[in-house]
Amino acid sequence: MQLTQPAITRRIQNLEHDLGVELLDRNTKPLKPTVIGLRVYKQCLAILREMENLRELVASDRLPSGMLRIGVPQTLSDAVLPHAFKQLKAAYPDLNTQVSTDWGSHLLSGIEKDELDAAVAFFPSRKVFSGSVVANSLGSMNLLVVCAKDQAPKRPCRLVDCYQNGWVLNPDGCGFRSSLQHTLMEQGLELRVNLETFGVELQLGLVADGLGLGLVPGPLLERSAHYERLAVVSLKDFKPTIDLWLLQPRFLGNLQGPVDFFRKLIGQTLNFL
Repeated sequence: MQLTQPAITRRIQNLEHDLGVELLDRNTKPLKPTVIGLRVYKQCLAILREMENLRELVASDRLPSGMLRIGVPQTLSDAVLPHAFKQLKAAYPDLNTQVSTDWGSHLLSGIEKDELDAAVAFFPSRKVFSGSVVANSLGSMNLLVVCAKDQAPKRPCRLVDCYQNGWVLNPDGCGFRSSLQHTLMEQGLELRVNLETFGVELQLGLVADGLGLGLVPGPLLERSAHYERLAVVSLKDFKPTIDLWLLQPRFLGNLQGPVDFFRKLIGQTLNFL
């Protein structure tokens, strides 16, 4: 802080005088905040966040620098991250991009808690977001059920006809898995998971080897190295769609340009634009 200990003491005493409360319990060693001191501290954090938003607001015309925190869902990490990261670095060399992967609900929470500057996440088209989040749908995509090519049904069928084959899916927390499980439960069927693993390409490779059914967004299937060994299972009673959303806080200042650039990269990669 570039301050001596007596100077800090005077500042705290002045703040206590202005507020008319004791912020520190000086009868304990080491010093501890009082109950009202903790409440004042939390309120000050909120004030600092608002001040930072104000600085970003007036700095929107400056060249982006510092840290850009981006969140990407597990399902898209392999398809999106290498290309997007390279392009962002080339376009904004002074920007340090930090990328994290997680489920959509966790990424949304990261935006709401000011832990992320932008995130892409899968949610239903009718999803309602809180007022602190700016959400723009990048487009809708079909969720496809796939199997090994030599195991493909010869005609359209229903979930009850094929669910016993078992599935190769993401672990619990995945929205795709939850959608499938909900539909099965409505029909009185159980979710039979043969293998749980992260990574779309790994999952599709296992499905192509005949180890179960898979669930994948259409654009990712078309990009897969296993595409020629897979077949889409046409189901009469399970045809889910999902939207891919770009989420961000309301005020990004000079980070708005990089976030808009990131949005375009995602759209181009998945053929939305």
